[in-house]
Amino acid sequence: MILIDARAAARPELGGVERWARELTTRLPREYPGHYLVARPPEALSHRAGHAWEQLLLPLLAQRRRARLVLCPANLAPLGGVPTAVVVHDTAALRHPEWYSPLYVRWQRTVLPRIVSHASRIITVSDFSRGELVDYAGADEAKITVVPGGVDHVRMHPGADAEAARAAHGLGDRPYVLTVASRTSRKNLRALGPAAATLRELGIDLFAAGGGRPQFDDDGAGLPDGVRSLGHVADEHLPGLYAGAAAFVLPSRHEGFGLPCLEAMACGTPVVTTTAGGLPATCGDAALYARADDPDGLALALERLVTDSRLHADLQERGLRRATGFSWQRTAAGVHAALRP
Repeated sequence: MILIDARAAARPELGGVERWARELTTRLPREYPGHYLVARPPEALSHRAGHAWEQLLLPLLAQRRRARLVLCPANLAPLGGVPTAVVVHDTAALRHPEWYSPLYVRWQRTVLPRIVSHASRIITVSDFSRGELVDYAGADEAKITVVPGGVDHVRMHPGADAEAARAAHGLGDRPYVLTVASRTSRKNLRALGPAAATLRELGIDLFAAGGGRPQFDDDGAGLPDGVRSLGHVADEHLPGLYAGAAAFVLPSRHEGFGLPCLEAMACGTPVVTTTAGGLPATCGDAALYARADDPDGLALALERLVTDSRLHADLQERGLRRATGFSWQRTAAGVHAALRP
Protein backbone atom coordinates (compact mmCIF):
# COMPACT_ATOMS: atom_id res chain seq x y z
CA MET A 1 0.00 0.00 0.00
CA ILE A 2 1.22 3.49 -0.92
CA LEU A 3 0.01 6.55 0.99
CA ILE A 4 -0.39 9.71 -1.11
CA ASP A 5 0.42 13.06 0.52
CA ALA A 6 -2.53 15.26 -0.55
CA ARG A 7 -1.37 18.44 1.17
CA ALA A 8 -0.96 20.34 -2.12
CA ALA A 9 -4.25 18.93 -3.40
CA ALA A 10 -6.02 20.60 -0.45
CA ARG A 11 -4.94 24.12 -1.49
CA PRO A 12 -7.69 26.37 -2.83
CA GLU A 13 -5.51 27.93 -5.54
CA LEU A 14 -4.47 25.89 -8.53
CA GLY A 15 -1.02 25.95 -10.15
CA GLY A 16 0.91 23.22 -11.90
CA VAL A 17 2.05 21.58 -8.65
CA GLU A 18 -1.49 21.59 -7.27
CA ARG A 19 -2.82 20.18 -10.55
CA TRP A 20 -0.39 17.28 -10.31
CA ALA A 21 -1.40 16.62 -6.71
CA ARG A 22 -5.12 16.69 -7.46
CA GLU A 23 -4.82 14.44 -10.49
CA LEU A 24 -2.64 11.83 -8.76
CA THR A 25 -4.71 11.73 -5.57
CA THR A 26 -7.83 11.15 -7.70
CA ARG A 27 -6.56 8.89 -10.46
CA LEU A 28 -4.12 6.53 -8.74
CA PRO A 29 -6.63 5.14 -6.19
CA ARG A 30 -9.31 4.90 -8.89
CA GLU A 31 -7.21 3.25 -11.59
CA TYR A 32 -5.18 1.01 -9.27
CA PRO A 33 -7.63 0.00 -6.51
CA GLY A 34 -6.08 -1.57 -3.48
CA HIS A 35 -2.68 0.02 -4.08
CA TYR A 36 -3.19 3.59 -2.82
CA LEU A 37 -4.60 5.50 0.14
CA VAL A 38 -4.85 9.29 0.42
CA ALA A 39 -3.85 11.40 3.45
CA ARG A 40 -5.42 14.85 3.14
CA PRO A 41 -4.94 17.56 5.79
CA PRO A 42 -7.52 20.30 6.33
CA GLU A 43 -7.14 23.29 3.98
CA ALA A 44 -5.68 25.34 6.86
CA LEU A 45 -2.65 23.02 6.85
CA SER A 46 -2.09 23.07 3.09
CA HIS A 47 0.52 25.86 3.15
CA ARG A 48 3.20 26.87 5.70
CA ALA A 49 1.15 25.71 8.68
CA GLY A 50 1.19 22.23 7.17
CA HIS A 51 4.94 21.63 7.37
CA ALA A 52 4.56 20.05 10.80
CA TRP A 53 1.71 17.85 9.54
CA GLU A 54 3.87 16.67 6.63
CA GLN A 55 7.03 16.08 8.66
CA LEU A 56 5.51 14.62 11.83
CA LEU A 57 1.95 13.39 11.41
CA LEU A 58 2.19 12.02 7.87
CA PRO A 59 4.92 9.47 8.76
CA LEU A 60 2.80 8.35 11.74
CA LEU A 61 -0.20 7.89 9.46
CA ALA A 62 1.94 5.86 7.06
CA GLN A 63 3.13 3.60 9.86
CA ARG A 64 -0.40 3.18 11.17
CA ARG A 65 -1.64 2.22 7.69
CA ARG A 66 1.43 0.00 7.19
CA ALA A 67 2.26 1.81 3.95
CA ARG A 68 5.44 0.67 2.25
CA LEU A 69 5.92 4.12 0.71
CA VAL A 70 4.63 7.70 0.92
CA LEU A 71 4.14 9.41 -2.45
CA CYS A 72 4.62 13.19 -2.24
CA PRO A 73 3.63 14.90 -5.52
CA ALA A 74 4.53 18.52 -4.68
CA ASN A 75 8.30 18.93 -4.15
CA LEU A 76 8.30 18.46 -0.36
CA ALA A 77 8.31 15.21 1.63
CA PRO A 78 9.06 13.85 5.12
CA LEU A 79 12.77 13.94 5.88
CA GLY A 80 12.73 10.65 7.76
CA GLY A 81 10.68 7.99 9.47
CA VAL A 82 9.19 6.39 6.36
CA PRO A 83 10.34 5.53 2.80
CA THR A 84 9.26 8.20 0.33
CA ALA A 85 8.82 8.83 -3.36
CA VAL A 86 8.78 12.51 -4.26
CA VAL A 87 7.79 14.40 -7.40
CA VAL A 88 10.16 17.36 -7.77
CA HIS A 89 9.04 19.71 -10.53
CA ASP A 90 12.13 21.92 -10.69
CA THR A 91 14.94 23.41 -8.62
CA ALA A 92 14.35 27.04 -9.56
CA ALA A 93 14.76 28.29 -5.99
CA LEU A 94 18.29 26.84 -5.89
CA ARG A 95 19.26 27.99 -9.36
CA HIS A 96 17.65 31.46 -9.19
CA PRO A 97 17.31 32.48 -5.53
CA GLU A 98 16.74 36.11 -6.57
CA TRP A 99 13.19 35.17 -7.64
CA TYR A 100 12.15 34.04 -4.15
CA SER A 101 11.93 35.38 -0.63
CA PRO A 102 15.12 34.86 1.45
CA LEU A 103 13.24 32.66 3.93
CA TYR A 104 11.95 30.38 1.16
CA VAL A 105 15.42 30.08 -0.37
CA ARG A 106 16.98 29.13 2.98
CA TRP A 107 14.25 26.54 3.49
CA GLN A 108 14.75 25.04 0.02
CA ARG A 109 18.54 24.96 0.36
CA THR A 110 18.15 23.15 3.66
CA VAL A 111 15.46 20.62 2.86
CA LEU A 112 15.51 19.84 -0.87
CA PRO A 113 18.91 18.09 -0.97
CA ARG A 114 17.89 16.12 2.14
CA ILE A 115 14.54 15.19 0.59
CA VAL A 116 16.06 13.81 -2.61
CA SER A 117 18.80 12.04 -0.65
CA HIS A 118 16.26 10.36 1.62
CA ALA A 119 13.79 9.46 -1.14
CA SER A 120 13.66 5.90 -2.43
CA ARG A 121 12.32 7.15 -5.76
CA ILE A 122 12.42 10.57 -7.41
CA ILE A 123 10.01 11.52 -10.18
CA THR A 124 10.40 14.66 -12.22
CA VAL A 125 8.59 16.20 -15.16
CA SER A 126 11.24 16.57 -17.89
CA ASP A 127 14.80 15.80 -18.86
CA PHE A 128 15.58 19.45 -18.14
CA SER A 129 14.42 19.10 -14.53
CA ARG A 130 16.27 15.81 -14.16
CA GLY A 131 19.51 17.58 -15.03
CA GLU A 132 18.73 20.37 -12.56
CA LEU A 133 18.09 17.87 -9.77
CA VAL A 134 21.49 16.29 -10.31
CA ASP A 135 23.35 19.59 -10.68
CA TYR A 136 21.66 21.72 -8.00
CA ALA A 137 20.21 19.28 -5.45
CA GLY A 138 22.81 16.50 -5.65
CA ALA A 139 20.22 13.87 -6.63
CA ASP A 140 21.31 10.38 -7.61
CA GLU A 141 20.40 10.17 -11.29
CA ALA A 142 19.79 6.43 -10.99
CA LYS A 143 16.82 7.13 -8.67
CA ILE A 144 15.16 9.60 -11.06
CA THR A 145 12.32 8.74 -13.43
CA VAL A 146 10.94 11.32 -15.87
CA VAL A 147 7.14 11.32 -16.12
CA PRO A 148 5.58 14.21 -18.11
CA GLY A 149 2.44 15.97 -16.97
CA GLY A 150 -0.87 15.55 -18.74
CA VAL A 151 -4.09 17.09 -19.96
CA ASP A 152 -7.65 16.24 -18.99
CA HIS A 153 -9.14 15.98 -22.48
CA VAL A 154 -12.66 15.60 -21.07
CA ARG A 155 -12.41 19.16 -19.75
CA MET A 156 -9.81 20.74 -22.01
CA HIS A 157 -11.10 20.80 -25.59
CA PRO A 158 -12.01 23.39 -28.26
CA GLY A 159 -15.72 23.12 -27.43
CA ALA A 160 -15.31 24.28 -23.81
CA ASP A 161 -17.84 26.96 -22.83
CA ALA A 162 -16.06 30.17 -23.76
CA GLU A 163 -19.17 32.33 -23.38
CA ALA A 164 -19.72 31.28 -19.76
CA ALA A 165 -16.08 32.11 -18.98
CA ARG A 166 -16.42 35.52 -20.67
CA ALA A 167 -19.56 36.31 -18.69
CA ALA A 168 -18.08 35.13 -15.37
CA HIS A 169 -15.12 37.49 -15.70
CA GLY A 170 -16.73 40.39 -17.55
CA LEU A 171 -14.44 40.10 -20.56
CA GLY A 172 -16.78 41.82 -23.02
CA ASP A 173 -16.89 41.02 -26.72
CA ARG A 174 -13.39 41.98 -27.88
CA PRO A 175 -10.90 39.27 -28.87
CA TYR A 176 -8.26 38.53 -26.26
CA VAL A 177 -4.92 36.84 -25.63
CA LEU A 178 -4.56 34.89 -22.41
CA THR A 179 -1.73 34.06 -20.04
CA VAL A 180 -2.12 31.73 -17.05
CA ALA A 181 0.65 32.17 -14.50
CA SER A 182 1.24 32.95 -10.84
CA ARG A 183 2.23 36.57 -10.12
CA THR A 184 5.87 35.66 -9.59
CA SER A 185 9.20 36.86 -10.93
CA ARG A 186 9.99 33.61 -12.73
CA LYS A 187 6.82 33.92 -14.83
CA ASN A 188 8.19 37.20 -16.25
CA LEU A 189 4.79 38.83 -16.80
CA ARG A 190 6.29 42.33 -17.04
CA ALA A 191 7.81 41.23 -20.34
CA LEU A 192 4.29 41.39 -21.80
CA GLY A 193 4.27 45.21 -21.81
CA PRO A 194 5.20 45.63 -25.51
CA ALA A 195 2.83 42.81 -26.45
CA ALA A 196 -0.05 44.49 -24.61
CA ALA A 197 0.62 47.75 -26.49
CA THR A 198 0.80 45.98 -29.86
CA LEU A 199 -2.37 44.00 -29.22
CA ARG A 200 -4.24 47.08 -28.03
CA GLU A 201 -3.56 48.75 -31.39
CA LEU A 202 -5.11 45.68 -33.04
CA GLY A 203 -8.21 45.85 -30.84
CA ILE A 204 -7.20 42.82 -28.77
CA ASP A 205 -7.10 42.62 -24.97
CA LEU A 206 -4.47 40.79 -22.89
CA PHE A 207 -5.70 39.02 -19.76
CA ALA A 208 -3.67 37.34 -17.00
CA ALA A 209 -5.21 34.58 -14.90
CA GLY A 210 -3.47 33.71 -11.63
CA GLY A 211 -2.56 35.29 -8.31
CA GLY A 212 0.47 35.75 -6.10
CA ARG A 213 2.33 33.29 -3.89
CA PRO A 214 3.67 34.37 -0.48
CA GLN A 215 6.98 32.48 -0.80
CA PHE A 216 8.01 34.31 -3.97
CA ASP A 217 9.74 37.66 -4.29
CA ASP A 218 7.42 40.04 -6.13
CA ASP A 219 10.21 42.02 -7.77
CA GLY A 220 9.50 41.80 -11.48
CA ALA A 221 6.21 40.02 -10.84
CA GLY A 222 3.76 42.87 -11.35
CA LEU A 223 1.62 43.35 -14.42
CA PRO A 224 2.58 45.99 -17.01
CA ASP A 225 0.17 48.58 -18.33
CA GLY A 226 -2.39 47.08 -20.63
CA VAL A 227 -2.54 43.65 -19.00
CA ARG A 228 -5.73 43.08 -17.02
CA SER A 229 -5.58 40.73 -14.04
CA LEU A 230 -8.33 38.13 -13.67
CA GLY A 231 -6.89 36.90 -10.35
CA HIS A 232 -7.47 33.30 -9.34
CA VAL A 233 -9.82 31.71 -11.86
CA ALA A 234 -12.28 29.01 -10.83
CA ASP A 235 -11.27 25.66 -12.29
CA GLU A 236 -14.65 25.31 -13.99
CA HIS A 237 -14.00 28.44 -16.09
CA LEU A 238 -10.40 27.74 -17.08
CA PRO A 239 -11.14 25.54 -20.15
CA GLY A 240 -13.52 28.16 -21.53
CA LEU A 241 -10.95 30.93 -21.02
CA TYR A 242 -8.41 28.92 -22.99
CA ALA A 243 -10.87 28.00 -25.74
CA GLY A 244 -12.10 31.56 -26.17
CA ALA A 245 -8.65 33.12 -26.55
CA ALA A 246 -7.18 34.16 -29.88
CA ALA A 247 -3.78 33.04 -28.58
CA PHE A 248 -2.04 31.97 -25.39
CA VAL A 249 1.30 33.34 -24.16
CA LEU A 250 3.62 32.11 -21.41
CA PRO A 251 6.67 34.43 -21.06
CA SER A 252 8.44 32.41 -18.33
CA ARG A 253 12.12 32.69 -17.49
CA HIS A 254 12.16 29.15 -16.14
CA GLU A 255 9.80 26.16 -16.48
CA GLY A 256 10.33 22.52 -15.69
CA PHE A 257 7.49 21.55 -18.02
CA GLY A 258 4.95 24.25 -18.94
CA LEU A 259 1.57 22.62 -18.33
CA PRO A 260 -0.59 25.66 -19.29
CA CYS A 261 0.83 25.57 -22.81
CA LEU A 262 -0.47 22.03 -23.33
CA GLU A 263 -3.84 22.92 -21.81
CA ALA A 264 -4.17 25.84 -24.24
CA MET A 265 -3.22 23.60 -27.17
CA ALA A 266 -5.81 21.01 -26.14
CA CYS A 267 -8.44 23.79 -26.22
CA GLY A 268 -7.47 24.71 -29.79
CA THR A 269 -5.57 27.89 -28.84
CA PRO A 270 -2.20 28.57 -30.51
CA VAL A 271 0.74 29.22 -28.19
CA VAL A 272 3.60 31.71 -27.95
CA THR A 273 6.19 30.96 -25.29
CA THR A 274 9.91 31.19 -24.55
CA THR A 275 12.94 28.99 -25.03
CA ALA A 276 13.44 28.70 -21.25
CA GLY A 277 13.91 25.40 -19.46
CA GLY A 278 11.70 22.52 -20.50
CA LEU A 279 9.29 24.56 -22.65
CA PRO A 280 10.73 23.68 -26.08
CA ALA A 281 10.67 19.96 -25.26
CA THR A 282 7.06 20.19 -24.08
CA CYS A 283 5.71 22.33 -26.94
CA GLY A 284 7.85 20.97 -29.78
CA ASP A 285 6.98 22.45 -33.18
CA ALA A 286 3.49 23.45 -32.03
CA ALA A 287 4.41 26.90 -30.66
CA LEU A 288 6.15 30.13 -31.59
CA TYR A 289 9.17 31.01 -29.44
CA ALA A 290 11.05 34.06 -28.26
CA ARG A 291 13.75 34.52 -25.64
CA ALA A 292 12.47 35.33 -22.18
CA ASP A 293 14.67 38.45 -22.12
CA ASP A 294 13.25 39.71 -25.44
CA PRO A 295 9.87 41.40 -24.79
CA ASP A 296 9.83 42.83 -28.31
CA GLY A 297 10.31 39.32 -29.70
CA LEU A 298 7.31 38.11 -27.72
CA ALA A 299 5.24 41.02 -29.02
CA LEU A 300 6.29 40.32 -32.62
CA ALA A 301 5.44 36.62 -32.31
CA LEU A 302 1.99 37.41 -30.94
CA GLU A 303 1.39 40.01 -33.65
CA ARG A 304 2.28 37.45 -36.33
CA LEU A 305 0.02 34.87 -34.78
CA VAL A 306 -3.11 37.01 -34.47
CA THR A 307 -2.75 38.69 -37.89
CA ASP A 308 -1.73 35.69 -40.04
CA SER A 309 -4.75 33.41 -40.40
CA ARG A 310 -2.76 30.64 -42.11
CA LEU A 311 -0.15 30.60 -39.34
CA HIS A 312 -2.92 30.65 -36.73
CA ALA A 313 -4.68 27.67 -38.30
CA ASP A 314 -1.42 25.75 -38.70
CA LEU A 315 -0.38 26.22 -35.07
CA GLN A 316 -3.89 25.41 -33.91
CA GLU A 317 -3.74 22.08 -35.76
CA ARG A 318 -0.19 21.34 -34.55
CA GLY A 319 -1.18 22.17 -30.97
CA LEU A 320 -4.22 19.91 -30.97
CA ARG A 321 -2.08 17.08 -32.32
CA ARG A 322 0.68 17.76 -29.80
CA ALA A 323 -1.70 17.78 -26.84
CA THR A 324 -3.16 14.37 -27.72
CA GLY A 325 0.19 12.83 -26.74
CA PHE A 326 -0.28 13.90 -23.12
CA SER A 327 -2.95 12.71 -20.70
CA TRP A 328 -3.25 12.42 -16.94
CA GLN A 329 -4.10 8.76 -17.35
CA ARG A 330 -0.71 8.26 -19.01
CA THR A 331 0.95 10.31 -16.26
CA ALA A 332 -0.67 8.20 -13.55
CA ALA A 333 0.44 5.03 -15.33
CA GLY A 334 4.02 6.34 -15.49
CA VAL A 335 4.05 7.19 -11.80
CA HIS A 336 2.55 3.82 -10.88
CA ALA A 337 5.21 2.01 -12.93
CA ALA A 338 7.98 4.05 -11.28
CA LEU A 339 6.76 3.02 -7.82
CA ARG A 340 6.74 -0.71 -8.37
CA PRO A 341 8.87 -2.66 -5.86
